Amino acid sequence: MKKAIQHILQGREKRITEDETVIQPLPHKDFRFANPFIVLHHIGPETIPAGSAMRIHPHPHRGFSPVSFFIQGAGYHMDNAGHSGTIEAGGIQWMFAGKGLLHSEGPTKEILEKGGVQEMIQIWVNVPKAHKWDEPYYQSASKEQLPRVLEQDGVELRLASGEYEGKRSPMKSFTPVIAINGAIEKGKTVSITATPGYQALLYVSKGSFLVNGQETAQMHQLVVFEKEHDEIVITANEDSAILYLSAEPIDEPVAAKDNFVMNTPEEVEQAMADYRNGVFGTLEY
Repeated sequence: MKKAIQHILQGREKRITEDETVIQPLPHKDFRFANPFIVLHHIGPETIPAGSAMRIHPHPHRGFSPVSFFIQGAGYHMDNAGHSGTIEAGGIQWMFAGKGLLHSEGPTKEILEKGGVQEMIQIWVNVPKAHKWDEPYYQSASKEQLPRVLEQDGVELRLASGEYEGKRSPMKSFTPVIAINGAIEKGKTVSITATPGYQALLYVSKGSFLVNGQETAQMHQLVVFEKEHDEIVITANEDSAILYLSAEPIDEPVAAKDNFVMNTPEEVEQAMADYRNGVFGTLEY
């Protein structure tokens, strides 16, 4: 049976640094969290002029995983837990902040030197209380390492996280998360089998879709479905692209502020104090 639509949330511009503005459909004034999904940011597409020096400078995280899906261009990550890596179009980068670290991200040196188009989606995936103080880790996979799913002519979708159709992404997480990302040509219909009881979200990063034969979801809109039932049917009204997210809910309190996702406001205040007092260390980049 088809899953009912609970919300269609319009992404709005949000300035995250002096130089960087993103589209944010989650959290939203009408629907704050779909725990474990806390934040969804769509960055770009933006043209990087040759000779740029654009970066998001070192900043702290604790208690969750920032996960990035690259659509165009290439990005570089470095943190003070000793991890670094490059992710190109179609790939995924999954950093678990755990007990806390500093990291920096932005276009690769080649993109900055030569110029290019940059586009990505970043989500924040919460983790259970029992793992918030674990050691940080970093993982990534290229487009070619991610299995194709829902295959048909005119559909290019990859399994970025979790298990689907008997296939498995190389990404690991503390909470079961299914992420399917990619493009669908005009007129093509895709039927997604969802897990009853899980959160289910569909973000339109390009174009528009008819969802379950009922409502149209446009670019920069996030569709939030009920947890019950198991089918989502989408038809592309034009050449379009999606990020489908589904996960087992985390039934715990959420306190999210600035760059921290904890269980209580006191834990967030402690994280902010720890950052001010140098507990997160330093990162020169």
